[in-house]
Amino acid sequence: MQALIFAVAEINMNPHILPNITLGFQIFDTCTVLRRATEGVLWMLSGYQESVPNYRCQKGAPLAAVIGDSGSTRSILMAHILGLYRYPQISYFSTSPVLSNRNLFPSFFRTIPSDEFQSQGLAQLVSYFGWSWVGLLASDNDYGLFGMQVVHQEISKAGACVAFTETILTGQPKRNAHHIVQIIKDSTAKVVVVLSSDSDFMPVVEELVRQNVTGKIWVASESWSTSSLLSKDRFKQVLVGTIGFAIHGGQMPGFIEYLNNLNPTKSLNDSFTQEFWQQTFSCKWLNQDNKADWMANSVIQTCTGAEKLEPSITDADSRITFNVYTAVYAISWALQNLFYCKPGSGPFQHGTCANISSFYPWQVRLLHYIKAVNFETSDGSQIVFDSNGDPPAMYDIVNWNISTEGILEHVIVGSYDSRAPNGHTLKLDAAAIIWNTGDFQVPVSKCSPSCPFGFRKVTLPGKPICCYECIACPYGEISNHTDAMECHQCSWDTWPNFRQEKCLPKTVEFLSYKEPLGVYIGAIAISSSAVPLGILGVFICYGSTPIVRANNRYLSCLLLVSLSLCFLCSLAFIAHPQPETCLFRQVAFGIVFALCISCVLAKTITVVIAFKATRPGSTFKKWTGFRVTFSVIGTCILIQICVCTIWLSLYPPFLEIDIQTKPGIIIIGCNEGSPTAFWIMLGYLGVLATLSFIVAFLARRLPDSFNEAKFITFSMLAFLSVWISFVPAYLSAHGKYTVAMEVFAILSSSWAMVICIFVPKCFIIIFKPQMNSKQHILRNNAKSGRTNHL
Repeated sequence: MQALIFAVAEINMNPHILPNITLGFQIFDTCTVLRRATEGVLWMLSGYQESVPNYRCQKGAPLAAVIGDSGSTRSILMAHILGLYRYPQISYFSTSPVLSNRNLFPSFFRTIPSDEFQSQGLAQLVSYFGWSWVGLLASDNDYGLFGMQVVHQEISKAGACVAFTETILTGQPKRNAHHIVQIIKDSTAKVVVVLSSDSDFMPVVEELVRQNVTGKIWVASESWSTSSLLSKDRFKQVLVGTIGFAIHGGQMPGFIEYLNNLNPTKSLNDSFTQEFWQQTFSCKWLNQDNKADWMANSVIQTCTGAEKLEPSITDADSRITFNVYTAVYAISWALQNLFYCKPGSGPFQHGTCANISSFYPWQVRLLHYIKAVNFETSDGSQIVFDSNGDPPAMYDIVNWNISTEGILEHVIVGSYDSRAPNGHTLKLDAAAIIWNTGDFQVPVSKCSPSCPFGFRKVTLPGKPICCYECIACPYGEISNHTDAMECHQCSWDTWPNFRQEKCLPKTVEFLSYKEPLGVYIGAIAISSSAVPLGILGVFICYGSTPIVRANNRYLSCLLLVSLSLCFLCSLAFIAHPQPETCLFRQVAFGIVFALCISCVLAKTITVVIAFKATRPGSTFKKWTGFRVTFSVIGTCILIQICVCTIWLSLYPPFLEIDIQTKPGIIIIGCNEGSPTAFWIMLGYLGVLATLSFIVAFLARRLPDSFNEAKFITFSMLAFLSVWISFVPAYLSAHGKYTVAMEVFAILSSSWAMVICIFVPKCFIIIFKPQMNSKQHILRNNAKSGRTNHL
């Protein structure tokens, strides 16, 4: 009220605004009653004590506009009536979004933002702090119900959930406070958004204090975020840490001094000053109506007029009062523009202008200028209305904390500005916010605890989306942020770490020289390949001795060379596979081993033919010599070469990267192209070894001092045992161990032939030279002859 009087007086004293024109005002107190609001509108329209619809009975200065009311419900009722006559109405505290409907309220304006912006801002505030589980509490009027609906929608849109929605029944004396407090206590939500006036919310706060309900974060709407009524000392344990939206305050130069100069004794008939005095000093003016009450109640303090305002008023509530102040200035600037309209360039038909002393509202003269208002106040605030009659949405964000004096104070910690660029409407100084715990750590309000890295959320049936269980990501997938809705597959060459929070490069597996197994196998293969060559050197040195000559020394030398190659071919299976090595390593192994076993088979056949040829008249004499030996070797190798040629032509082996066999490991190996061809090649070696074994077994008892059929029998038995054992081991192994198994079989079978066939001969040559003589052979033959005779 005092802000309106101050603004009118300031405008009338300003020579630059409406010169030679004096603004006046009439005040009607609605007493927050709908019926009184209706009576007031009709009274102002009629211009007389008795309202007469559609008539204005009072002459004189025209009614320019109406400022008010404070409540949205009363303003809606007033706007319906004033809109019929196109009287401009500017409210300073009605925030209902319904009033932005231009079809229903064509002449309504306001200097406070619509609740739609506040509701969106409150939802943004909830999202900013990561609160996903909140309660909603609102009064059961237009302000509370519409606000709660928008906040609910915006919170849900942001992905958060509402734990409960309760309304404060303003028609009940105690505002159903007990029921509301019980709901708040039972809920797991730590944050409650309250859209209510301070007077309606106060019974709920009193019940909270009575039941000692603490630890909740209250998000306040602008109706109570700066309430002095709720800032009393007895409420601080419940409301400390509150954060909320407050009406953006502005500066009114001289207003504090104006209030300090007020005194009822200067204006005895000024009922508004007397009421202001009573509210400020909590006293009562003594008159005939309340004299009896004062005498009966000695507690009532009487007002004397001698009270001093200077220490009491150090700062005015510049929020609501500033809205009243700007409403008066908006009307005055509209009148200013109307006053300075030049005929011929006016905004109306044929460029006409309105007469400031005799315009009529239904001509929509002043309404046109109010729509176009755009001015700055003395503190630099920009006042403008959009197409719905709403100003730009600007709010202060306040935090309730306990000052050094131990009282609740409202500290501005941020702002909300709908005109901010790039949608950055919300600005907060998070470090300045003190919560109910007394520190700066943002409280958590969630239905379920956050899912850590490596887990995903699974919504519980019949529950809101914010109530969920945390399920570990499936094998091979990760989640690298909290509360992940889905887990993500790693790329083909990466694999989750133990906590499944990030993808790491997969381990590349192949039989390498950089690992112990590869080093051992390589060293064994190289050193083993030298053994047959060493034996070959011994055979060359002792080539004229009976034991070397008796066992077909040229065939033995060829066998020793092929055995050395058998050892060396295992090196092709070690190191990083290449397309070339994949193509030829199995073929090289098959051909070299075919050469080796065919030499063994040829030696065995040569022994049998040699003994058969010693019989009189034997036809085997013509088969003695190198022709049969090398024919056997050539034929056996040629068959293997044909098998390998067909294999390479039709289904050549190739380099393969296997990511399926072992999770988390990339196996680089060689795909044989055709498993059938591989097993045919290996089976052919088994056939040759079997033939050698059978022939050697049959020739094991032939009389000869150096008959090696027994040794060949054991070598082939060992050879076949190794490769028969290799088959199940090869099929069951994976990765580098498959290769290791084959290399082991190659080395083992090669050593079997070296040990069984050549080691006994070398032992005699080196350690038993007396046995490697012609005399020893003759004595043995003689003994063999007598034995056979007996």
